Amino acid sequence: MKLEKQAIYNALKTISAPGEGEDMVTSGAVTNVVTFGDEVIVDITINNPSLQAKKKTEVEIMKVIHAEVHQKAQVKVNVRVDAPEKQTKNEIKGKPIPGIQNIIAVASGKGGVGKSTITANLAVSLSKMGFKVGILDADIYGPSVPIMFDVQDSKPLSVKVDGKQKMKPVESYGVNILSIGFFTKPDQAVVWRGPMASKALNQMIFDAAWGELDFLLVDLPPGTGDIHLSIVQAMPLTGAVVVSTPQNVALADAKKGVAMFQQESINVPVLGIVENMAWFTPEELPENKYYIFGKEGAKNLADDLGVRLLAQIPLVQSIREAGDVGHPAALQDDTMLSEAFQEMTRNTVEELVKRNDDLPPTEAVKITTMAGCSAVKK
Repeated sequence: MKLEKQAIYNALKTISAPGEGEDMVTSGAVTNVVTFGDEVIVDITINNPSLQAKKKTEVEIMKVIHAEVHQKAQVKVNVRVDAPEKQTKNEIKGKPIPGIQNIIAVASGKGGVGKSTITANLAVSLSKMGFKVGILDADIYGPSVPIMFDVQDSKPLSVKVDGKQKMKPVESYGVNILSIGFFTKPDQAVVWRGPMASKALNQMIFDAAWGELDFLLVDLPPGTGDIHLSIVQAMPLTGAVVVSTPQNVALADAKKGVAMFQQESINVPVLGIVENMAWFTPEELPENKYYIFGKEGAKNLADDLGVRLLAQIPLVQSIREAGDVGHPAALQDDTMLSEAFQEMTRNTVEELVKRNDDLPPTEAVKITTMAGCSAVKK
């Protein structure tokens, strides 16, 4: 007995692959048919990766060949799966936020290096330059931005935008702020697994009425974990600023933070490193510098990694006091600290200029510097 190949094809035209409307032959699912005496080999490609779909396909082919061609045919089915890649529900790769021109992540590999302090003062300095600025406090487990802006008792209002209810960020010193701290009690610990934290972040990102912003600063938690991945998947970051103190323990973690952003799969430009607590200067001896945590460690790291040292911020008691009372030190005019934060901000914007000059206009806003000040062009 010899099986006819055309008879096999005719039989296969009467059934379809799981999830497809056309028959197996017309849809191109059948890639090859080989017959030899009473043996037949059918090669088929389906899009459904489930084991149930593969088994069903094999059974359907055997049944139709036995019924339409020969009931004692020896049938072998080779099923290949060619399923398109699917994004998980919470992965919204590179989704832009309407009205926001630049998104800068402020990160640190290690906790306690003053990352939120740098974020707060960078935001205030940008606002003083005339930019429209927002902060997303993404430190889910230890939000501190509300305290630093003296809005810990505030709650975001609900507003209607284009027929949808959205959260209106809390404004302080010209900076729009959203934080998980607005939705929890001061003594309440946030005990969430990664997916739940990522969902809360997505709500604060995309269900918020941010309005028109030149800069959105994202205050990330320490380390390189779920929250960081959620942020880089949820929105296109323009760049990242890494904060470190000069000592070796902090530098080792800062190096990992830079490496995270520079991974090929993430590829977020690192605008530079801020060395916080670079030296201690007592109030009564303003000309003296004591290198408590080591000298120029972050500066040397920046040189080694080929990124810019954006600033060296001294360890001064008034910075801590200003943060504790919700009045960032950069708000003061014509002080040593305000000048240090202004230099940090100018350097950050300059690096953003260089970064954006290499991108097409549809992907990034162009920033120009004019007479020592900065302006954003759409």
